[in-house]
Amino acid sequence: MSDALDAAELDLVEARITVWLLDELARNPIVAAVDRGEPGERRWYVRLRGEEKEVTTIWLTLGQRTLQYETYVMPAPEQDEARLYEYLLRRNHRLVGAQFSIGPEDAVYLVGQLPLAAFGEAELDRVIGSVFAAVERCFPGAIRIGFASRFRQPS
Repeated sequence: MSDALDAAELDLVEARITVWLLDELARNPIVAAVDRGEPGERRWYVRLRGEEKEVTTIWLTLGQRTLQYETYVMPAPEQDEARLYEYLLRRNHRLVGAQFSIGPEDAVYLVGQLPLAAFGEAELDRVIGSVFAAVERCFPGAIRIGFASRFRQPS
């Protein structure tokens, strides 16, 4: 028995995601933009206005079995890498459904995936809200650790 959705089932999930995202764009002032990936891709870019990090973009990618999500948190640290990675790993312990990771060019990402069997608008809302909240909570500390010399006051 396969849990992979066929093309028609994926089309329905894709439509539900699109409708929900566009509704959020229309009514939620934190949502700055919703864009789609290349034609034929089942991918969305959701830009959210933050307080700690000016903009957080969450990429959603619909696969046959999962909805993957990721966001770029910050570039590779300039200093104190071990302390930064410990800081992020300790936050991973409290996260549900997402984790910090090192991505291309050693940048820091927050990534996760949702089985499509658990998909629903409420779960999509939880995922986007949780990812956004995690970035907002960790960004100030992470940026101050990885780029500490940029925050030091001149003597």
